[in-house]
Amino acid sequence: QHNISAPCTVLDFPTRERFVEELTSEQYDVVGISSIIVNLGKVREMCRLVRQHSPQSEIVVGGHVAAVPGIERMIDADHIVKGEGIRWFREYLGEDPERPINHPVIRSAYGFRTLGLPASHGETAATIIPSVGCPMGCNFCTTSSFFGGKGRMVNFFETGAELYRIMAEAEAELGVSSFFIMDENFLLQRRRAMELLSRMKANHKPWSFYVFSSANAISKYTMRELVELGIAGIWLGLESPRSAYGKLKGTDTRRLTAELQRHGIRILGSSIVGLEHHTPENIVGEIEHAVAHDTDFHQFMLYTPVPGTPLYADMEERGNLLPGIDLADVHGQYQFNFRHPAISAAESKRFLDWAFRLDFERNGPSLYRMMRTMYNGWRMYKDDLDARVRERVAGEARQLRTWYGSALFGMEKYLKPTNRQVSDRIRSLRKSIEGEFGLVSRALNHMAGPAVLVAARLEAWRFPNGRRIEPRTSVTRRNWLSTVDASPALEADLAGGKL
Repeated sequence: QHNISAPCTVLDFPTRERFVEELTSEQYDVVGISSIIVNLGKVREMCRLVRQHSPQSEIVVGGHVAAVPGIERMIDADHIVKGEGIRWFREYLGEDPERPINHPVIRSAYGFRTLGLPASHGETAATIIPSVGCPMGCNFCTTSSFFGGKGRMVNFFETGAELYRIMAEAEAELGVSSFFIMDENFLLQRRRAMELLSRMKANHKPWSFYVFSSANAISKYTMRELVELGIAGIWLGLESPRSAYGKLKGTDTRRLTAELQRHGIRILGSSIVGLEHHTPENIVGEIEHAVAHDTDFHQFMLYTPVPGTPLYADMEERGNLLPGIDLADVHGQYQFNFRHPAISAAESKRFLDWAFRLDFERNGPSLYRMMRTMYNGWRMYKDDLDARVRERVAGEARQLRTWYGSALFGMEKYLKPTNRQVSDRIRSLRKSIEGEFGLVSRALNHMAGPAVLVAARLEAWRFPNGRRIEPRTSVTRRNWLSTVDASPALEADLAGGKL
């Protein structure tokens, strides 16, 4: 939307009714639909609704759903766009595909809740998308295969100077100092990251970044560089101790995780359940190994051949794909969609659920683990020579001495009847934080903590299987001139129609 000149409306997460309302209230020349693979059924229905309510519109479908083999026969669309879509749309509209990319200001989350209570809006980060794709080319990775495969990626922004400008704009508009970097392996491009750091130092920006990275990319930096750069959280692929992925070669991931956490860097570890070497006998030990990392967050995903990936093509060639699997269930959190040599589809779900449960029972709530790592960072860097680093960890300390301390109180009491060992560890962290920040922190925890406990228990009672969260619909119009306000002459000058 920000990178074409035609009048354009974006509906994010529309309901069926809102989508039809938009189709019938305006005359659109083009309707573009972007989707992930699991929503293929929704895309099919949206195409049908366009044909019914806006038959003059051309339909363009893109996003990861475009990678599904044979999608042209599954949906009624005029164009299927595979890969990066900005260039395609510019060429389609007769615009210059080489002109610079314009990055929109994007808030990373809304309606954020913790332990049943709404969190402060000021804690939300801005989302930045420097690149798409990943040159590591893991066989299961949809993003890598969708944007060119191994050895390739698409850089929207080549320099740290460009990223700095975009982040400064987001900071000014949203009032944020934290950024979620939507890039499959941000730290892999060291020159760009270090140029960004140089700009941050020159302009005294104590920004925080939450990034995706591989172990081999992290090894390009000293711990000091990561801290100065403001790396506050890393999504780290752990996969399996016996996996042969190059991004993990020669890395002791448990040692790396512990060292990053010691410096205040939160880790979201990602492990694969059901690799082809797994058996009912050895998978327990591999899950135990993953849990032993004690990451701040842990994602367990089933080994899943997703359409469009090398793994899917290989499984299809070998005849190992299970028949009759709805693509809506191919997301790595249900059960296998292929014939595993040693583990059944039903068993895969049981092992996956057990991995999450074991991680929670042994290591405790992720919120507690995150606070523990934040406290590590404060203790290590509160007196740092770099004023930016001091300011950044001081911001995290303000959360620890207020709301987060109350959350620790609530978690401690909530878990005490069922998991005394974890409850005692949470209590120990709370006591340490109260000792660090003094009487006011302790008093606040004891006043607000019981309210947090009640909210958590109420949430568990109301939603015993978890709260169902539906994203709200948002509408954004750009280059838009309504027919009510526009003169006939101005309307005639609008090129390219409406999208």
